[in-house]
Amino acid sequence: MVGTVLILGGNGRFGRNAAEAFWNAGWRIRLFDRAKDDLMQAAQGADVIVNGWNPAYPDWAAQVPTLTEQVIAAAQQSGATVIVPGNVYVFGKDAPDRFGPDTAHGATNPLGRIRVEMEAAYRASGVPVILLRAGDFLDTAASGNWFDLQMAPTLRKGVLTYPGNPDVPHAWAYLPDLARAAVALAERRAHLPRFADIAFPGFTLTGREMAALSGKVLDRPIRVRRMVWWPLRLVSPVWRMGAKLLEMRYLWDKPHHLSRDGFDRLLPGFVETDVTEALASAIAPVLSEKTGRPTQGRAAQGQATAA
Repeated sequence: MVGTVLILGGNGRFGRNAAEAFWNAGWRIRLFDRAKDDLMQAAQGADVIVNGWNPAYPDWAAQVPTLTEQVIAAAQQSGATVIVPGNVYVFGKDAPDRFGPDTAHGATNPLGRIRVEMEAAYRASGVPVILLRAGDFLDTAASGNWFDLQMAPTLRKGVLTYPGNPDVPHAWAYLPDLARAAVALAERRAHLPRFADIAFPGFTLTGREMAALSGKVLDRPIRVRRMVWWPLRLVSPVWRMGAKLLEMRYLWDKPHHLSRDGFDRLLPGFVETDVTEALASAIAPVLSEKTGRPTQGRAAQGQATAA
């Protein structure tokens, strides 16, 4: 069941990949331009609204509630289903290792609470919502996420710079796969619950496993070096982004993975990209850049969540 999709944040990571996936599936695409478009007008006639808006961490408190209200209002008026790329922040430090729709939203930190309240607003709104939850992103472009700004540039020197304990499993999502899953769920929207909270399993990798796979891609040995966090602690009193990155540091040392039970039940025929192929696609644009390894500040500025 195809139709018309309105993409919010079409130049962003999820929005760009979603636009391509919907286009490839035969949907009519509308890309929203915040500089000149009116959201209520743009949403008229749309069957699906993809909310790819994701402000920088320091702006979440001021902007996320307002943007959420605007998207809900547009969906209420148009009757569209909203697709929201969810993240794992809602679960908090003390959550079990398995993240799924039945896992309590126990986050107590500020960024986590903002996401908890955002999801609660969507759930209470009554509009049809598909919340597709994923881990950290692997992209096919150097789009400003943890992998391409902090971890992969040092592969030139045979090193994967890892932000946490390299022996702890961490959840990853290859964006083209995540976008294809969003399209498949949109096409089944008539058969989904009014609020569908769906975990995207993606890849679960330790830092050492990622280094080994990167070595396979590059055909050379890759060792793991732990990222140094103390510069962020030094600048965090005067740099809001640094403080927010430190707030979420726990996810790099907390074992976690996304449950696949509900996803496989809804999309039993979905085939994910081979993990080595996905990593190759994520590594190539980083190593093809002529600039050297980004500074820790640049990496932090580009830090992306799974939302």
